[in-house]
Amino acid sequence: MKIISYNVNGIRAAINKGFLEWLEQTGPDVICLQEIKAQKDQFDVTAFEKIGYSYHYWFSAQKKGYSGVAILSKIAPDHVEYGTGIDYMDNEGRNLRVDINGVSIMSMYLPSGTNVDRINFKLKYMEDFQKYADNLRKELPNLIVCGDYNICHEAIDIHDPVRNKNVSGFLPVEREWIGNFIKSGFIDSFRHFNKEPHNYSWWSYRANSRAKNKGWRLDYAMVSESLQEKLKRAVILSEAKHSDHCPILVELKN
Repeated sequence: MKIISYNVNGIRAAINKGFLEWLEQTGPDVICLQEIKAQKDQFDVTAFEKIGYSYHYWFSAQKKGYSGVAILSKIAPDHVEYGTGIDYMDNEGRNLRVDINGVSIMSMYLPSGTNVDRINFKLKYMEDFQKYADNLRKELPNLIVCGDYNICHEAIDIHDPVRNKNVSGFLPVEREWIGNFIKSGFIDSFRHFNKEPHNYSWWSYRANSRAKNKGWRLDYAMVSESLQEKLKRAVILSEAKHSDHCPILVELKN
């Protein structure tokens, strides 16, 4: 099973940049999207069905043009779960899950900390999501949480760790949380296969950052330890350029 996660920074904008053609050519079994920034009735969802994604699920924020997640699948899920049941998370459309053949795949868009209020919101979300994931894995042990975590874990995951040490996305409290999240029973699938520096999934639109590879690794496919033997590969697909993020891929053995 090939699973891709992609913060598209607006599904309509990504479609205008060739996202559909890229998706058809790449052909993952499941793709998790974040920051779709649209309601389902604002674009042609049947375009995805035409390229093989018969099963598509959209969980938009209440606020139009903001946040939102989606999952597209070629395989019929056994169950679809919209949100977490935690109102303040679900109002912003940040979590969506499908269960397929004993594997649960979540698309998650963790908040960014653009100001003090949003940092506090992010920290609360992180704390509550950890508890939610702990409980969820008691019922669904084979869990994969894909998405934009808006956190770089280690210095290797950011182009300038010294200057960014006090910037949200690389704050000590955020880095500690994602480290503890992994220790709670997850595998950072990309780092499981690749320990090399200079591998990023987001670049600012400013100062030609992407061409200079001055980026941050904010996107993860966190895989439950119970699936470790199933891991086949995990890569960053940096050639895809429909967003300020690029997609990441994790593949499981049959």
